[in-house]
Amino acid sequence: MTHFEADAAPCRSTGGIISLRVEPREKDLGDFSVRRVLPATEQRSVGPFVFFDHMGPAVFPPGRSIDVRPHPHIGIATITYLFEGEILHRDSLGVVQPVRPGEVNLMTAGRGIVHSERPGEDVDRESYLHGIQSWIALPEDAEEMAPAFAHYSKADLPEWHSNGATLRLIMGELEDYRSPVTTYSRTLYADIFLSADSQLSLHPEEQELALYVAEGLVQIGDETIGAGVMAIIANPAALEISAHEDSRVLLIGGSPLGRRYLYWNFVSTRPERIDSAKTAWRENRFPEVPDDPERIPLPGDD
Repeated sequence: MTHFEADAAPCRSTGGIISLRVEPREKDLGDFSVRRVLPATEQRSVGPFVFFDHMGPAVFPPGRSIDVRPHPHIGIATITYLFEGEILHRDSLGVVQPVRPGEVNLMTAGRGIVHSERPGEDVDRESYLHGIQSWIALPEDAEEMAPAFAHYSKADLPEWHSNGATLRLIMGELEDYRSPVTTYSRTLYADIFLSADSQLSLHPEEQELALYVAEGLVQIGDETIGAGVMAIIANPAALEISAHEDSRVLLIGGSPLGRRYLYWNFVSTRPERIDSAKTAWRENRFPEVPDDPERIPLPGDD
């Protein structure tokens, strides 16, 4: 088995504090599009993050919204984090949980889970969707753990202000703050809003670090980074960010977990484990999502 083919466009080396820029490819999902940032050709992961999608921003007419049928995962935890809109999560554990702006849905697949992402309460009127969905690989000794789900409200997450910036810590530790969201290895994930002309100095203690500009225009060292670009930081210990306009950036990082195989929604250290998951999905041996009997076929089987 080979690695999953990267969706993001090739990265280029820039030198200095930014070692690479990742310029994602647009993925058309029918009613809306996503920018797929990770995995990329030259940057397969950042810390434990093996997948990073920027969803929207999208505007849906009444009666339309994101609507993803039940599908399986193994070997990862998914993090759904929204700036606008609402997604209704259902899974094979029986969980039914909406996620709204500033909240976190953390779904740990472990040995196997199935979930759907359906429209929220705004489906009967014009609605919006904008956010990030990411996957973190589980450490090898946790890949086959029991599946789990946890929801964290906006009020659960540490939030503070610094020099014209507002920071919300989604996962991990930053600047003497600690998020309550469960992590399985060293992980950092932060949402940072910078007002125009503000400057922010951070000292993340991460082995690997990247900054993704969701909105606006920022400067790191001598380099300007625009919306839709991820910058891989060469020196994670000291990070100076300046905003040329109101900007929103996501900071991700942590300790790398080593080689992973990716196929569709399956992630593992062992290619044979992915093969067994493919067979199990074909043979309907994954658990079902209660009251949501539809399913997405394995690629190539539809």
